[in-house]
Amino acid sequence: MYIVTAAEMRRLDAEAIGTLGIPSVVLMENAGKALADTVASYAARHGIDTSKRIVILAGKGNNGGDGLVAARHLNELGWQIEVWYAESPDRMVGDAALQRTIICRLGIAERIFSEGSEPDWSGACCIVDALLGTGTGGAPREPYAALIRAANASGLPIVAADIPSGLDADTGQVYDPCIRAAATVSFAFLKRGLVQFPGAGYAGESQAVPIGIPAVLAQQGDINVRYLNEDMLRQCLGVDPHLSRQEDTHKGTYGHVLIAAGSRAMSGAGLLSATAALRAGAGLVTWAVPGSLAGPLTGVRPELMLMPLDDSDSGDWSHVEPEALASLAADRNALVIGPGLGAAPGGDGASWLERLWRELPEELPVLLDADALNWFAAGDSVTWPERSGPIVITPHPGEMGRLAGTGTSQVQQDRIKSAGDYARQHGITVVLKGARTVIACPDGRIYINSTGNPGMATGGMGDVLSGMIGTYLAAGKDAASAAALGVYLHGVAGDRAAARRRSAASLLPSDLLEEL
Repeated sequence: MYIVTAAEMRRLDAEAIGTLGIPSVVLMENAGKALADTVASYAARHGIDTSKRIVILAGKGNNGGDGLVAARHLNELGWQIEVWYAESPDRMVGDAALQRTIICRLGIAERIFSEGSEPDWSGACCIVDALLGTGTGGAPREPYAALIRAANASGLPIVAADIPSGLDADTGQVYDPCIRAAATVSFAFLKRGLVQFPGAGYAGESQAVPIGIPAVLAQQGDINVRYLNEDMLRQCLGVDPHLSRQEDTHKGTYGHVLIAAGSRAMSGAGLLSATAALRAGAGLVTWAVPGSLAGPLTGVRPELMLMPLDDSDSGDWSHVEPEALASLAADRNALVIGPGLGAAPGGDGASWLERLWRELPEELPVLLDADALNWFAAGDSVTWPERSGPIVITPHPGEMGRLAGTGTSQVQQDRIKSAGDYARQHGITVVLKGARTVIACPDGRIYINSTGNPGMATGGMGDVLSGMIGTYLAAGKDAASAAALGVYLHGVAGDRAAARRRSAASLLPSDLLEEL
């Protein structure tokens, strides 16, 4: 499923109309019919019958025209329809004006909103927001703003046409005011603003509906953002999300992962990551730890191979020689480094990491997480040796801000752009964690994850994810496939665990291990 910007959607519209010759009024008809079907389905699911009234809020542009088509189809289904205009409908032009003519001839009730008045929507069951589409930007002006505030204050469920009015279609940023929708019907393709927060929280249940724009236009049009689900894993990445195995395989088939993680205060981070690697299907997992921790950790997970590295009894990585870790990595299939590393060696983690970087086999897949990311951000990595093997980083927004030299707030303003820019500029696959995790590839491909829940917003979840992705890298998957598969299945495990516990708030990272 493609996810588009407002500009990309305008281009696809223009190509469908101008190049393929699909009449624009046909696209509007299809969009309005799909909107009406969604409203009717929503009403049926909530036990609302046609004796109730549906209010359509219509702007003067094509979004308003879509709403008028929906009004006609809902009227045909037996609903009482009342169309409210933000301004005089005489200002409508083109296809929208044609739709207005049709509903007038059908005798559908019309009202023009008067700023400062309180609209009477008593007896209504639902509002359809068709005020402002993707062609508008910035905060809604009056009288649109007043009508949006009235709709939100009504307490009625709102179904948005294409995108909630007041929402930035590209970034998901929310202007004041913005429609709070129960559901959003996105025409042809999902818009980026619907899958990025805070916008996703204002869109409700969002779905893309076909309106007659052939998918081949998106395929040929360099649309590089897609929604990550099971079908996408299979069709675009050629990955089996069920991880089926052939009978004639052995442990070597599934790779040997080296996990460099944990310190005296955070040994649990390493244990979570290493155990997740096992549960994700690694053939072998070696867990490298500062040597003074080995005693208490020996046998804590009998399937793990624990490898102590001399730390001069420090309990962390400050006295571990990076060359010792590089030597250990030489005959492994992937390295995961970062969870719970603790204090930077000698206060200069960047220099330590650079030494490791120079000693590692250049073809070895490497995943950097947590503390290793902070060390990486502090260094001048552009001067480090280039690697032929894949590099995956798994930052949360704060770490992403440090890597990019911007800050958390700027990252969160447009997560897709932040991750995508960094991936392209540095030749690294970026997994920007958070609600709707973003996977950005150096070649410009971007995937937005569809799984996971708020219960996963707790310490240790990223450690589990790093071990999972490391396993898929060790098994020979390319960086994009390994990252996408890990993120998707990590979210699936979280959803299963939350359902089993019946409360997302009580979810623990270790709960996910039982669902992998």
